Amino acid sequence: MPTHDELYADLEARQAEALLGGGKKRMEKQHEKGKLTARERLDILLDRDSFVELGMFVRHQTNEFGLAENRPYGDGVVTGYGRIDGRLVYVYSQDFTVFGGSLGDANARKIVKIMNLALENGAPIIGLNDSGGARIQEGVVSLGGYADIFLLNTLASGVVPQISAVMGPCAGGAVYSPAITDFVFMVQGTSYMFVTGPNVVKTVTQENITSEELGGANTHASKSGVAHRACPNEVDCLLSIRQLMGYIPSNCEEPVPIADDSAAPPEEDAAALDVMVPTNPNKPYDMHGVIDRIVDKDSFFEIHPDFAANIVVGFARLEGQPVGIVANNPGVLAGVLDIDSSVKGARFVRFCDAFNIPLVVFEDVPGFMPGTDQEWRGIIRHGAKLLYAFCEATVPKMTVITRKAYGGAYDVMNSKHIRGDLNLAWPTAEIAVMGPKGAVEIIYRHELAESDNPVATEERITEEYRQRFANPYVAAEYGFVDDVIKPSETRRRLVDGLHMLRNKAVRNPKRKHGNIPL
Repeated sequence: MPTHDELYADLEARQAEALLGGGKKRMEKQHEKGKLTARERLDILLDRDSFVELGMFVRHQTNEFGLAENRPYGDGVVTGYGRIDGRLVYVYSQDFTVFGGSLGDANARKIVKIMNLALENGAPIIGLNDSGGARIQEGVVSLGGYADIFLLNTLASGVVPQISAVMGPCAGGAVYSPAITDFVFMVQGTSYMFVTGPNVVKTVTQENITSEELGGANTHASKSGVAHRACPNEVDCLLSIRQLMGYIPSNCEEPVPIADDSAAPPEEDAAALDVMVPTNPNKPYDMHGVIDRIVDKDSFFEIHPDFAANIVVGFARLEGQPVGIVANNPGVLAGVLDIDSSVKGARFVRFCDAFNIPLVVFEDVPGFMPGTDQEWRGIIRHGAKLLYAFCEATVPKMTVITRKAYGGAYDVMNSKHIRGDLNLAWPTAEIAVMGPKGAVEIIYRHELAESDNPVATEERITEEYRQRFANPYVAAEYGFVDDVIKPSETRRRLVDGLHMLRNKAVRNPKRKHGNIPL
């Protein structure tokens, strides 16, 4: 019989073997690529010494295709739980040094166990992806493992936050787990995602393209919108996830985390707001400047900063209270709503509503993007997603109209008619069916055609129309705007609004689920 010392020595030897993953040489290769190992990533992501590993000694049970004698502990994924700023999170980190991080039966069962624990205990799931995909040697079993994960991703959606970091390759069926999660972070130069790789693309379409061009971080952050952030390196990626966690609750039934160290923006910022929006309606400005001068200092955390920049979404704080910001950006495409910006906005609104995060909307929108490209690609269907998301949302919803609010876009951007709780306007606001020039060209087309000086006549009538209709007071008379305020008063009014709406309780009609126009 072994002695206690022998038993403990055996345990320590097995632990040391598990901690080595695929061995020192493979770890060194990982570092040579500019990548961290699975455990190093967890050390950065989680609070110091908070990680508790589960399943360290799990091994695959496959005896075919040369795997019988190669059974490393952990089976290519490190799983467990830890804390971020003291709050519980469940994590899995794929280990590329073991079988290229490929997913087999044992690997999948470890991830599924962690996801079930997260659901049962109401805590976020964070997955660090670095995998060669399905383990070919295990055949259909590995495909079944992916499906098990996809199902839990779907069941957990809207129940607990799910965050994916793509730290290396993520190809084929593996991409669909991150795609179902709430936020996807990628690393520039070392991570990529695609359904079919460059070799298959070349065979099928004759296109010559690199992995980076096809599915790199910058591609997905700026073109496809699959990635919510493209980070310059892995450390920045992991720290960004830590930052994001400070705005969101642990589950759909918990309140958002209130920061106790928030600071108001400098006093001069409020005064700057009073002259920030040009009185010339054709002159652009950057909505980021408005947001930063209203929310708590340095608190704005933008989501999708490189995709569909004509709308700005992200998290911020007002006196420590997290809020979701949705803002048209007149500095890009005049702030018009198109397909990409509508989908981007809708997804963010639905996340905030699912996790009880109040919404603050800054509106300056001339309408929806015209043209055959948008119409043929379905701007009607995609624009309806943003409308649906705002209509469906029951969290506190506040809107500030800074300038233009034209046509159907006025309705869509959290108007009073779709259950906006507090709707404010600045004196620069223009609320109308369309801009004065377009309206005059339609309404007064006969007068203009018969005029001896149509240019002067159009200028005169346009100015009359602007003074009569392109202002916030007509909407205020109907109660569609709750108040017209000076821009410098905006922060105080929004903070007061949050306090006023703190106990808001609204229920949508009983149903299995709605049918958003996907």
